[in-house]
Amino acid sequence: MLFAAFFVFVYYTTWAMILPLIGSSSPVHDYFPAREWAIRLPAFLLVVGLTAIGLFVGSTIVKENRKKAQKARLRTA
Repeated sequence: MLFAAFFVFVYYTTWAMILPLIGSSSPVHDYFPAREWAIRLPAFLLVVGLTAIGLFVGSTIVKENRKKAQKARLRTA
């Protein structure tokens, strides 16, 4: 897993920071998608990740509130 993270880091760093400094006629450009995806892909992953975190936190809060309401009902019954 550490190797995968290292590979993604090196690939993205090369793609986003070093590739613009290399001439566009270089064959190195064939190994990477268009530069616009260097911004779109992380932005998309950020939105998906934040949405997943928000859904998890929201569902946890709803479950806790249901448990509290059920306990309150049992105490009053």
